[in-house]
Amino acid sequence: MSFSADPLAPPRRPVLRITCAGGEEQMIVCPGPALGRAQWIGLIPEDATQILLAAAPGARLDRVERRSEASVLLACAARKPGNALAALWARAKGQSRRYRDIVRGGVAVTRRRHFAAWAATRRVPYEGPVPSLTIRCIVLAHGAAPEAVERTLASVRAQTLAAEMVVLTDALVGSPSDLLSDAAALCVLHAGDALEPEAFALLAASLGDADLAYADEVDADGTPRLKPDWSPDLARATGYVGRVALVSRALIERLPNEPLGSVAQAADTLGRLVAEACRRAVHCPRPLATVAASPSYPARELVWPLPDPAPLASVIIPSRDRLDLISTVSRGLLEATDYPAIELIVVDNGSTDPAVLAFYEELKRDSRVRIVSFPQPFNFSAMVNAGVAAAAGQVVVLLNNDIGVRGPGWLNAMVRQAIRPEVGAVGAKLLFGDGRLQHAGVVVGLAGRAGHILRRRPADTPGHLGRLRVAHEVSAVTAACLVVSRDKYLAVGGFDAEAFPIDFNDVDFCLRLSAKGWKTIWTPEAELFHFESVSRGPSVGVKRERFEREAALFTARWLDVIRHDPFYHPVLSLTTFGEDLE
Repeated sequence: MSFSADPLAPPRRPVLRITCAGGEEQMIVCPGPALGRAQWIGLIPEDATQILLAAAPGARLDRVERRSEASVLLACAARKPGNALAALWARAKGQSRRYRDIVRGGVAVTRRRHFAAWAATRRVPYEGPVPSLTIRCIVLAHGAAPEAVERTLASVRAQTLAAEMVVLTDALVGSPSDLLSDAAALCVLHAGDALEPEAFALLAASLGDADLAYADEVDADGTPRLKPDWSPDLARATGYVGRVALVSRALIERLPNEPLGSVAQAADTLGRLVAEACRRAVHCPRPLATVAASPSYPARELVWPLPDPAPLASVIIPSRDRLDLISTVSRGLLEATDYPAIELIVVDNGSTDPAVLAFYEELKRDSRVRIVSFPQPFNFSAMVNAGVAAAAGQVVVLLNNDIGVRGPGWLNAMVRQAIRPEVGAVGAKLLFGDGRLQHAGVVVGLAGRAGHILRRRPADTPGHLGRLRVAHEVSAVTAACLVVSRDKYLAVGGFDAEAFPIDFNDVDFCLRLSAKGWKTIWTPEAELFHFESVSRGPSVGVKRERFEREAALFTARWLDVIRHDPFYHPVLSLTTFGEDLE
């Protein structure tokens, strides 16, 4: 299936709803047509009776083609033989959803290094109205080769929306207001950058009354820089906004009227100032330039102060039996964590192991520890809520019993973030026992619902745009290690124990915090082990039925976010977990 959309339409992924005989319904989230056109290939059940496509206003269904299952499997085998074998195994075991996703991962997903060929079949030139906006384009050209300067000037001359051009060859650059002069918006490029002809028209149409409009870029080596929607912490830490951007006069007038320094650093300095002062930014999610060199903006850690004295952190660990786990996490917290004000609340769900009960007696000798009994049937959300009800701390720390402390400063790093007025939940960098990534933030929509990005990658994986090197905004984090101010927890009613007793409770919680205006932060400064999840098998039977019920409730409640996670580009795959193209 091929479909197209207006590039200025809201970035919502199309959704297929397939009704099968007996009334069963499947929902499939398709790739977003951010470059103008998108393509989807997937398995339609044999007993399908109706297929509906929900897309953004103005979207067009360009082509529908039927391919046999055998031909798609052969294509999968040719591209990724391992996927084909895994798919056949899943099919033989009756795992229809897994089978479908494995095949899609083999035939419908492209590595980002092949972006040019992938984009060539999807890019549709913008032919919409050209807004009226006076733009001043500064080209930083000190020491640049003449051909690099001409490449940039030629791309500016070719714009469908004309702009005033100024070439700076001086070694030093003036203040932001000097650069803007009398124009309504400012763009600063490096010599060698080459804009797409519609760049200024699309950015101007996107800008409206915002402070900043920015688009994606392609590096000189062909690697795309596919950016999230406005992510202030990430912008301050990495300068991901880059150079393909329009800065409004209103924002320029709020910046310090001081020289930006040398040509080599002027764009980065301006980027830092813009990121600090920007109140509203708009992302145009398509590459509108090839940049001569990647922005040199070095990643930096934003340090948030911790009050003195530090707020009491109430650490809540739901648990049952498993002495090996509860003893490891408790000792790691009480003996190997350097946060100065901790209380530990173990919410016990009917442990019967004498060794565990004896360990509880040992723990209770520490005045910081309490054991709260939860004798009802297992309900993770209700257990967490019971722990919070018993807590005295200003800060709540949710911790699974299968967590292992890796270094003393993890809780300091998380509390510093959680007490910021604009922050809701804070998540940690979690590693499997073998040292690979288990949790680097949750992408809503991944696998059709929500999932952990880049799981099972090496621990030092930088992530696209270097995101995993710095604390940054995400849509959700896992409750295996989550920190939040107690008043914010209570303000949204805690975990939803009725709708999500076992699964999706943490993602739902983060999204409800976001709906109240509090953002979720993931930080690599807190790094811990998450032991059990690497070996946990798939839910089957009654557990699977329960999981599907919760998944259906989650989908119904958060479909808008599933269709567009603001911190995950709409052309990136929801089928695989590695930031590939789809």
